Amino acid sequence: MRDKEKPRATGLLLVGLGLAAATTSCVTGDDTVEGRPTIVVTYSVLGAVVRDAVGDMADVVVLIPNGSDPHEWEPSAKDIERLNGADLIVRNGLDLEGALQDALDDAADSGVTTFTAADHITVRTVGEGEGLPTGDVDQAVGADDPHLWMDPLTMAEVVRALLPALASVGIDAAAGVTRTEAGLVELDARVGEILAVVADADRELVTGHESFGYFAARYEFRLVGAIIPSLTSQAEVSSGDLAELAARIDDSGAKAIFTEIGTSAKVAEAIGAETDVEVVDLASHTLPDDGSYASFLLGNAAKIADALT
Repeated sequence: MRDKEKPRATGLLLVGLGLAAATTSCVTGDDTVEGRPTIVVTYSVLGAVVRDAVGDMADVVVLIPNGSDPHEWEPSAKDIERLNGADLIVRNGLDLEGALQDALDDAADSGVTTFTAADHITVRTVGEGEGLPTGDVDQAVGADDPHLWMDPLTMAEVVRALLPALASVGIDAAAGVTRTEAGLVELDARVGEILAVVADADRELVTGHESFGYFAARYEFRLVGAIIPSLTSQAEVSSGDLAELAARIDDSGAKAIFTEIGTSAKVAEAIGAETDVEVVDLASHTLPDDGSYASFLLGNAAKIADALT
């Protein structure tokens, strides 16, 4: 077997991308600065990008702990208090936040300024031939895909649209928004370079659940199927679904199964053994230790490139 160069994501790259690392990690508790506006963001990956844009002009509080599944996480009374006390709420939308939906809606109805990321992007929908024919409404052709953070250019759209919402609560983040948007464009180019080593015939993605649609669309991969064949990790999976997935893996020649949060490791390993393909864990909802969106996406890209080459 020929030697191959492993794709790498270095910390030095973050500086060039203008996307902050550990020094700009998000607040997850009550460690806020008196007198500064408070922005409550629902989940960590979106929070990292918001924090990049506002810098030290506001406290960014993330509700859903890093690495938790937003489809399943439920707020406490303290979390609801944080929402109602925020100057600005930034949410994903498209039903990603699951059990948090009602509390978010109540806060908005009570007058808390709320920005919904999905309202400001080109929403990807489930395409013909994606996933498995389970009858799940989330998996029907035309269903809206909430996993928008997997595409840096979609996140650039979000950041650009966030500027007026920030201004409406007294946060002048024009310079930070411009810098962050430019960094996301550069990040897209870098991810493309990492993935360039993957041949077109090998651009087949088998995932834990259907969370890599935006990534696949941006970088020209094909979605073969998922262990949980739905846009939400809460969906049920049957033995028939898994048999269909194994058949698709065999037919497509996919080289890896990419698991993620909410995926049964036991099931993934069983399908991997049956189809003789590698099982690789991806961080679809979890920031790395440095708290950086750039590191998050570069790390996923490097793992995918390594597994498929």
